[in-house]
Amino acid sequence: MSETISGSSGSSRASTTIPSTPNMDATPTVEDPRQNGMSRDEFRQYGKETVDYIVDYLENIQKRRVVPAIEPGYLKDLIPSEAPNAPESFESVMEDFEKLIMPGITHWQHPRFHAYFPAGNSFPSIIADMLSDAIGCVGFSWAACPAMTELELIMLDWFGKMIGLPAEFLPLTENGKGGGVIQSSASECNFVTLLAARFEVMKELRQRFPFVEEGLLLSKLIAYCSKEAHSSVEKACMIGMVKLRILETDSKFRLRGETLRNAIQEDRNLGLIPFFVSTTLGTTSCCSFDVLSEIGPICKENELWLHVDAAYSGSAFICPEFRPLMNGIEYAMSFNTNPNKWLLINFDCSTMWVRDRFKLTQALVVDPLYLQHSWMDKSIDYRHWGIPLSRRFRSLKLWFVIRMYGIDGLQKYIREHVRLAKKMEALLRADPKFEIVNEVIMGLVCFRMKGDDELNQTLLTRLNASGRIHMVPASLGDRFVIRFCVCAENATDKDIEVAYEIISQATQHVLHDSVKAAIAEEDEEAVALEEMVADLNISESTDKCLARQNSATESTGQRLERQLSKEEILAQKQHESLAKKRYTPEPLELVVHAPDTTNDHPERSQLSPEILVS
Repeated sequence: MSETISGSSGSSRASTTIPSTPNMDATPTVEDPRQNGMSRDEFRQYGKETVDYIVDYLENIQKRRVVPAIEPGYLKDLIPSEAPNAPESFESVMEDFEKLIMPGITHWQHPRFHAYFPAGNSFPSIIADMLSDAIGCVGFSWAACPAMTELELIMLDWFGKMIGLPAEFLPLTENGKGGGVIQSSASECNFVTLLAARFEVMKELRQRFPFVEEGLLLSKLIAYCSKEAHSSVEKACMIGMVKLRILETDSKFRLRGETLRNAIQEDRNLGLIPFFVSTTLGTTSCCSFDVLSEIGPICKENELWLHVDAAYSGSAFICPEFRPLMNGIEYAMSFNTNPNKWLLINFDCSTMWVRDRFKLTQALVVDPLYLQHSWMDKSIDYRHWGIPLSRRFRSLKLWFVIRMYGIDGLQKYIREHVRLAKKMEALLRADPKFEIVNEVIMGLVCFRMKGDDELNQTLLTRLNASGRIHMVPASLGDRFVIRFCVCAENATDKDIEVAYEIISQATQHVLHDSVKAAIAEEDEEAVALEEMVADLNISESTDKCLARQNSATESTGQRLERQLSKEEILAQKQHESLAKKRYTPEPLELVVHAPDTTNDHPERSQLSPEILVS
């Protein structure tokens, strides 16, 4: 028996005939809900109740605090220390979920959540994850779940075309070597591409230096990124046991080609081997864009693996007006972006493409017999594309979201976020209390109060503690800045205006408190000054008292002097007179020879010592 399956509406694919699944047993299994935790009928009922709970939660999320008012360890005393032996009802579990778990939730879908970057979320994505969880497959190979592998290939081809990647990266390009894969996060993308680059350069070095220990060769490798790159690059190098040089950026926080070129030359002069450059399109701190058009040719010239991390901004490239920001992508060996950030897809879903898939998989292949299958020569096994063996059916939510929003709907969503960010930028620029510190290109605005870092830290702490809004800081040019990111799917102008008012009011309070603190400090200084003056007055009184005592002592001496006998005083004066005469110098007698005189005897003359001195 066979079954004919046609492509979706609007698809140009021909119908495909595949064998139908045999009905091995039409009789459903009998279940005991006490053993299974939940019967099928209960699942239908509770599933509907849970969907209602989810919709109500998202519709009314603005009534909750953005961040919880709890401290670390709050849950430990609320949940029993031992697991229950007997089963508990769904109602009691859900009651505890609302009573115990929800008070500790940071609500990332809240309209006043403006921290980090967006956490993708949409009803089509939630439904797709429900289906994936229900299927419960683990697709480490084509044979383990053929549809999972093949849908992932197609979705990476769809999405790569949507964002304008070169055809060399796309999985379904005829006779192409490129390919794509969905990883768990951008951190994993950074790590596996570094491993691939390391494997490639080590393979070459082992051939050139067969008698040099591999550890010594490895110790010479050095990678590069900018100071604005994500921390996962540094972690990847730590795990990969290679050196990392973090490079300075320009005034717009971008890595430039000349900076990279100079670093490569300096390190080669030191005997190091440059091999990998990680660039960023849309940095975490301020959404700056490294200049690929300058960096790419340098990487090609020096045979370095160029990786491009566009975790946040990459989704915006579905809008053609943003694609000039990725000029130079043709030089890249690998590229990643996260639809689970800015494409309404729930975590986890990080898409990655490589120009040559064989250079990636050769670094990660481990092939035990129990994972081999008869279709290996005709299919892709994604277990060779990453660190984990087990893999979720992530492509399903990508498929659901793209189809149910369409490219037009997703473009509208991106453009609206950018417009709202520009609105916040305009509000802050018009307020003399603030300054904008980044170039607002996407949905991120970085700002700060005009003042010192301590004042800005106080402002952010006050805002987050209020529970009305949530933002996080960054350091730009060694200055403390506040990041405002448009995150909510359905964010509106009103949301931006409310956020600005919250920020403005908090700023007024901080400035008022700062003035009060300054006045209090001046008052303290005034009190301290008064105390010092008082101490000086006391000291002056003490000095006068001592002076009087000295005067009294001097008078006593005078009286004692008067008591001395006149004879003693006269004797003393005579003694002083004699001493004076004893030390008065006598005139010196000098002989002066007069020239040509008729007197044969030299003349004698008396000259005073004063004359000699003069």
